[in-house]
Amino acid sequence: MDVSRRGFLKLAGGTLAAAGIGASVGVRSAHAKPSKIRYAQEVPTICPYCGVGCGIIAHVSNGKIINTEGDPDHPINKGALCSKGSALYQIANNDKRLTKVLYRAPGADSWQEVEWEWAIDKIARNLKKTRDAGFVKTNAKGEVVNRVENIAAIGGAALDSEEVYSLTKFNRALGLVYVEHQARI
Repeated sequence: MDVSRRGFLKLAGGTLAAAGIGASVGVRSAHAKPSKIRYAQEVPTICPYCGVGCGIIAHVSNGKIINTEGDPDHPINKGALCSKGSALYQIANNDKRLTKVLYRAPGADSWQEVEWEWAIDKIARNLKKTRDAGFVKTNAKGEVVNRVENIAAIGGAALDSEEVYSLTKFNRALGLVYVEHQARI
């Protein structure tokens, strides 16, 4: 049987219509679930990830952030967010976020919980030891350079502008010359 395109459409339409005639179409009530942000307080804020300064609306209920979204009235992002800004909600609410300091000794195969004071002291001692081992007072010409060439620092997009400023000041005070930021990579 040779069926044209028009004939196929007529046949398919007729079949669907015939199948639909016997079916009863009942009206069901359709109710949307109440919005989880219905009674939440809207708190405008700025995304902390980079220097752009996108506007965010955080929805807060009972002192807890329950949702974040771009601020459509903000002149910079007009409601749009990058992937990092869209995931901002996870900074405050993430059950996988570590809440204790973990340390793995050299050669060990497992992590152990340690106190903050011990961890900060350990980091400071290791940093001082490494800095002293790589401190360069003068270069090959005999000029005073006072720099550290065996430590590098890299910042990340999770740091806000104030944190980056403080971290950069700290790195320069140590004498680091290899200072980079994730946004340039």
